[in-house]
Amino acid sequence: QVHLVESGGGLVQPGGSLRLSCAASGSIFSLNRMGWYRQAPGKQRELVADQTTAGTTNYADSVKNRFRISRDNAKKMLYLQMNSLKPEDTAVYYCMFRIAVRDYWGQGTQVTVSS
Repeated sequence: QVHLVESGGGLVQPGGSLRLSCAASGSIFSLNRMGWYRQAPGKQRELVADQTTAGTTNYADSVKNRFRISRDNAKKMLYLQMNSLKPEDTAVYYCMFRIAVRDYWGQGTQVTVSS
């Protein structure tokens, strides 16, 4: 069983930065993709950024050149560096690990961008 825990969310002013972390426990031997998703109130969950274990990275157009996904394989950690944050980035952010054919999700961390 794989367990994911996000951290690093909070309240930040427009233009500010946050770094989200996702810690994985359990076996991730068959990991093939990792990603960050977000869900704003009244909206569907959407992809923010993802990365395959081969290194292919994909970003939503709305976050390109502002957010950066990275990982530390040895520590089983996934990160999302978020810069130049905007009010429309406000959402609950979730990490996802695809292991074999199953997706595992964390519980989410709230990011609020407001002055």
